Amino acid sequence: MKIYTLHKKQKLPISVDQAWEFLSSPKNLKTITPEYMGFHILSGANKPMFPGQIIQYIVTPVLGIKTKWVTEITHVKDKEYFVDEQRYGPYALWHHKHFINKIEGGVEMEDIIDYKIPMGILGQIVHPILVKPKLEEIFNYRQKKLISLFGEYK
Repeated sequence: MKIYTLHKKQKLPISVDQAWEFLSSPKNLKTITPEYMGFHILSGANKPMFPGQIIQYIVTPVLGIKTKWVTEITHVKDKEYFVDEQRYGPYALWHHKHFINKIEGGVEMEDIIDYKIPMGILGQIVHPILVKPKLEEIFNYRQKKLISLFGEYK
């Protein structure tokens, strides 16, 4: 079983409170997701984030194929980190840790995603061609979108 990791860091010139308020609201995921992904929340985003929260989405990650994705918020430490895990969706495993760290002049946000592709060896073959580049593209879009919303860290 091959488990991959995507690790991204970004600095923003905002307070921990601002970062937490934006990032911990599931409703803001649509704002930082490329439009072509067809991201739509079906349920579970009507309350502030809490451990055990189930959020259901529809996404269109590749080839126009609509996919239901169900995640659970498994851990939350107010204004420090939260973890979401896929319960149903396109991955065999999806474990996404979001950290917010105070730094001089702003915050450093860190995403660590551990994931596994389904379909065994076929999934491993497709990973570097399709999955990894798509995830990089999505998280690069997020970084650019967050800069457009909050400004660039200097």
